[in-house]
Amino acid sequence: MMDMNTLLMAQGAAPAGNQTPADQAAREKQAEATGQKFEAMFLAQMLAPMFDGLGADSPFGGQTAKAYRSVMLQEYGEAMAANGGVGIADQVKAEILKLQEVAQ
Repeated sequence: MMDMNTLLMAQGAAPAGNQTPADQAAREKQAEATGQKFEAMFLAQMLAPMFDGLGADSPFGGQTAKAYRSVMLQEYGEAMAANGGVGIADQVKAEILKLQEVAQ
């Protein structure tokens, strides 16, 4: 089992012990982007059941629409996350930064 520093280094992050302010700002920006990506994926998965029962005669139904539905849902999720979402991104960012502090 890997320790936290080894895990962070494997993911391209240096141990948090000897960081410059620029390094810390970059880590926070990366943690924020990761949180937003996670929230977008979560929201897309939460929206998917809304479209499951659509028939071929509905505006978003049919075989062609099914092929593009996952793309549409991902875009909806990204748009919602970029405009504030439901707060999951902030929690993910906080947990990432907390784990990096523990790794010191």
